[in-house]
Amino acid sequence: MHSKVPPTFSREYAAFLFDMDGTLLNSIAVVERVWREWAVDNGIEPEAFLQRIHGMRASEVVRREAVPGLNVEEQADMLLQKEMNDVDGILQIPQTAAFLEKLPVGKWAIVTSAARALAERRLAAAGLTPPAVMICAEDVVNGKPDPEGYKKAAEKLGVAPEDCVVFEDAPAGIQAGERMGATVVVINATHSHPIETPHLSIGGYDELEVTIGSDGGLKLAYDKG
Repeated sequence: MHSKVPPTFSREYAAFLFDMDGTLLNSIAVVERVWREWAVDNGIEPEAFLQRIHGMRASEVVRREAVPGLNVEEQADMLLQKEMNDVDGILQIPQTAAFLEKLPVGKWAIVTSAARALAERRLAAAGLTPPAVMICAEDVVNGKPDPEGYKKAAEKLGVAPEDCVVFEDAPAGIQAGERMGATVVVINATHSHPIETPHLSIGGYDELEVTIGSDGGLKLAYDKG
């Protein structure tokens, strides 16, 4: 059981690990355009379907829906191409770039369920520069909610998983961060209905303060007041 976040907190961490879609940038318009069309084409009721796809790899979504006669990898490749071709309406989450600019190289990473080519394209569309470490769909055997991707990022940064903050927006990613033993911060900027969560939940990065300690640690502070 995870304890409720106090209204004010301050703690030093070794590294920050960010999901991408819904956490650093808002790609919901694109994702829902592409996946709504796929759902309708395959006889799936789109409204409920769109609520359960976020934070997961395309291949795992297709496999879970188990539409008879569909080749999972072919469908995932087709969906990737459609998402690559559509970057209209991709925006930064409020104050993302300013927050990331404060973080030293080698102290943060992106862990995304998107393929690397798609991740790079969306980050460019949002005006964000990829970090040195980026774990993408093809870099893991098991996608979120498995913590494999976040653990790999922590390992590449040379830090302990429990000394990281995982920034997430979707239930699958939140579970991955919890299972790794990291502190989780939930970004609710793209949610019409905020997720019920015991973790700190914010609408943009201007709600956080980060300072760099003398030993290179990242001190994260939040004051609700």
